[in-house]
Amino acid sequence: MGIRFVLLVNKQGQTRLAQYYEYLTLHERRALEGEIVRKCLARNEHHCSFIEHRNYKVVYRRYASLFFLVGVDNDENELAILEFIHLLVETMDRHFGNVCELDIMFHLEKAHFMLEEMVMNGCIVETSKSNILAPIQLMDKAS
Repeated sequence: MGIRFVLLVNKQGQTRLAQYYEYLTLHERRALEGEIVRKCLARNEHHCSFIEHRNYKVVYRRYASLFFLVGVDNDENELAILEFIHLLVETMDRHFGNVCELDIMFHLEKAHFMLEEMVMNGCIVETSKSNILAPIQLMDKAS
């Protein structure tokens, strides 16, 4: 399948956006997020951006005050996922203008919409920033 989940977390470990591409109960999600966030936040910038946790490979990257964490299958290419994270950040930057935690909190539906335009059922389906943002810009014009 590829991507299993995408999390955006602040430096305090609070989840700001969570998107899952496989079924987990709410209890399982909370436990998984807590374990992964603790592991990733405890690491410094000298560590690599990949960790293995349970049956996932977690690829993460910090941008300003946000951590972008992506859980993938063990056979997935880590560098491709890092590139996906960078594309997601660049897309959000283009729309919000230097994306920050407050942009995600106040425009959560737009952040989810961008992610849904990029990933479908755990597979990356769109990489063009213009194509990703076009429906959002149309919605902004209509409102």
